[in-house]
Amino acid sequence: MIVILRPDASPTAVGKVVDAIERQGHAAHISRRGERTVIGVVGSPSEDDREQLRSLDDVEDVVRIGVPYKLVSREFQAADTIVRVGRVEFGGDELVVIAGPCAVESREQVLTIARHIKGCGAHMLRGGAFKPRTSPYSFQGLGEEGLKILKAARDETHLPVVSELLSEDDIDLLARYADMIQIGARNMQNFRLLREAGRMGKPVLLKRGISATIEELLNAAEYVRSEGCEDIVLCERGIRTFERSTRFTLDISAIPVLRQLTHLPVIVDPSHAAGARELVPALARAAAACGAAGIMVEVHPDPSRALSDGPQALTLEMFAELKRDLDRISALMQDLHCAQDLHGAAARSRTNASSA
Repeated sequence: MIVILRPDASPTAVGKVVDAIERQGHAAHISRRGERTVIGVVGSPSEDDREQLRSLDDVEDVVRIGVPYKLVSREFQAADTIVRVGRVEFGGDELVVIAGPCAVESREQVLTIARHIKGCGAHMLRGGAFKPRTSPYSFQGLGEEGLKILKAARDETHLPVVSELLSEDDIDLLARYADMIQIGARNMQNFRLLREAGRMGKPVLLKRGISATIEELLNAAEYVRSEGCEDIVLCERGIRTFERSTRFTLDISAIPVLRQLTHLPVIVDPSHAAGARELVPALARAAAACGAAGIMVEVHPDPSRALSDGPQALTLEMFAELKRDLDRISALMQDLHCAQDLHGAAARSRTNASSA
């Protein structure tokens, strides 16, 4: 249940509503919805509870939400959320393209990639300074030195940086260097880390876990949102199935399903789904045509020598070709949306004329 207060509600009025919710035995989560203060009621409020809250001063409405992920649901907010990272907009008219190495290996490596993808028209630079690896003997990342290298690349190319947060111990470091915080698939249900990420004051990129349902992904996003972070981007990156011809199975249907269920933008990481660079462009094109707000791919100057996930990394030349394809698909999708809008406006005009 969501309690929506009037735009001019005072802090005292908000406090009274919170007190009333807690007296009913429920938890209250305060957030903002445009100019209004919104309080999420977590628990099992009765109809009497709802009417009591509705009668309080400065309460505009009390809305029952039929799903557990209240604040990120389409029921709570019909309009799409636009997430801004610097000048980059997720959920706007332009398809956002994020590219970079799986792991930061050296200054030369990252600057070579950053310069190339910038020249191709990419919008953001990705790179792991801390790497969650299945084997404890695999390359674990350069840590703060890796973040410094990413910052140097951002300073030169002006590409905003997204990097993964693995531990609460690294929060201050990531906040200092990264423009967007990634919560990876392995940590999608690390609920304490999700809460901490929601308090950082940075946009959050939340990846779907390899065995997670869509509802579990949305509940994970609710953890981040309940701590006050409104700038959340969801990422479909493939799930584990019985199929072994790819590293994971890209759930392309998750894009339209999520767009029905949530107002948050959804992007796709085809690199981790495919596990093989030859498959990445086709999956990226499919995701763009299916309505994804962005694509995130791994790129390396010499994938054969990559310290992490080399087989799925695109070469510089492959990325340039993919970016040209994505630009064409994005333009076609924009034309399609414009045509649909015009068709809808014409239909509404005919309906109004006939009713008059």
